This record gives sequence, C-alpha cells and structure tokens, in this order.
Amino acid sequence: MILSQQRQHNIDPDSLNALPTGSGVYIFKGQGTLPLYIGKSVNIRSRVLSHLRTPDEAKMIAQTRSIDFIETAGELGALLLEARMIKEQSPLFNQRLRRTRRLCSIQLSDKNAGLALEIVDSKAVNLGTTPKLFGLFSSRHSAKSKLNELAQQHGLCKVVLGLEQTSTRGCFGLQIKTCLGACVGKEDRAQHDERLLSALKDLQVEVWPFSGAVELIEECNGWVQRHRVKNWCHLETWCSKTGQASQVSAFNPQDFDRDSYQILVKPIMLQTIKIQSC
Repeated sequence: MILSQQRQHNIDPDSLNALPTGSGVYIFKGQGTLPLYIGKSVNIRSRVLSHLRTPDEAKMIAQTRSIDFIETAGELGALLLEARMIKEQSPLFNQRLRRTRRLCSIQLSDKNAGLALEIVDSKAVNLGTTPKLFGLFSSRHSAKSKLNELAQQHGLCKVVLGLEQTSTRGCFGLQIKTCLGACVGKEDRAQHDERLLSALKDLQVEVWPFSGAVELIEECNGWVQRHRVKNWCHLETWCSKTGQASQVSAFNPQDFDRDSYQILVKPIMLQTIKIQSC
C-alpha cells in the first residue's frame, strides 16, 4: 500500500517505510532545503498516511519528495518540538508561528465602585506570574475587540468596561437596550461584575503554580525525556537516549510564549503529567 502511494506521489519509498508508529514530529520535504510542512502525532505513520489520502493537501503532496521524522517519548514533547520547529523554519504549508515579544491582556482590579479593567502589555506586567489577567492578545486593538464581543454577548456596559466615555445619559448600549444600566445606577454594580467575571472565566491566564523551574517527565518503553519549564516557557529537553539536553531558549523573566503556554497549561494545572521540581 505504501509503495503504491509512493509511486502516485513521487515520495521516496524508503522514507515512507521507515515511519514509526510512536509519538513525534514529521517533516514533509521537497527538492529544496526548507521543509514544506511540519506536523506532530502520537502515531507518526498513521498520521502521515492520512495526509496522503487527503484531497485538499494534493498540492503539498505533489511537491513532497521525502518525509523525515523525529521521535519523542510522548505527546507533550511532540507538541513542544513542533511549535519550536515551525517558528524556526517557517514551512511553506504551515500557519506561521512566531514568538510575540509583546502580548496584551485584560487586567482586573478591585475599586470602591466595583471591578475596574485595564489593558496591559507584557512590557508592564509579567504574564504568567501576575494574577487576575484574562486573555492573551497580539495587540490592544484585539483585546478591545474581545471586550466589545463580550459586552454584546453578556449585556455588559461599555462604560464600565472602559470602551466608552462616561455620560449622564449612560452608554450607547443602554439606549439600544443591550446594557442593563450599570453606567447610570439602574443595574446593581455587583450583579454586573458577577456577570463580567463569568464572561471572562474561560480567558483566565493561569499564574505559574511553582516557585521556580520544574521538569515534566515523559517515558516510553524505558526512554525518558525531561522537559524543563519555567513560567510557562519551555527551556530545554533532556533525552535519556543521548544523555544530553537540547536548549530551546535562554530564559528571560519577561519571556512568555503564548504557544508554549497553550500547550502546557492543561497538563500542568490538571496534573496529567509527572512533574518534578528542579
């Protein structure tokens, strides 16, 4: 089956036959030196063969001449490696990823009148160590767009959210009956703030739950990989097969990688992976 697919797609049969059934990253390569596509899977062979059967990917497959792979001890290592390689190599058929040096977030604070919102950026606060942050945005404009969306969905007041100037007539939403009147005292502020917290809940940025760096340990048939992480930043991965660590980044307290955070937050907060203090 693999050989017939190779003849149809002009892919080196040896590279297809060598594909393993374990976790890792696979690289579609064309005639040049840069990769066409980088992906990850818990079963590299199965995932690659599914690409070959997908009509929407015919253009990429037609340019592919060989497929390389890098095995990992588990899915987390594959996810971290894929994200790093895509940033470093910018494959033609991947969505481009890059380390955003400045991210924005919505910060809540308690005031006498009720909750106050402010859009802050990673130059002013340390994302991942600062509490009461919600959402990770590439710009202030994106953060404001999200607040506008939440205001529409949950009947929130745009004056309270800082999206409109205070007026004796209340916000525009009050006039068109999408605001319940927190801006002019018609709605109890505590009720409005409770609804605001509920709207923001799914956007909460988790605070790094450790005092320093930790190692996330994956093992497969005696093969161990230790992923060193601090403040949601992937620093390096040590591999028992090589006895060496591959450094990913020189850690800076201001560093916060959104892609790494999204990969790491669930397994760490839900403790679905073995965690060891450094």
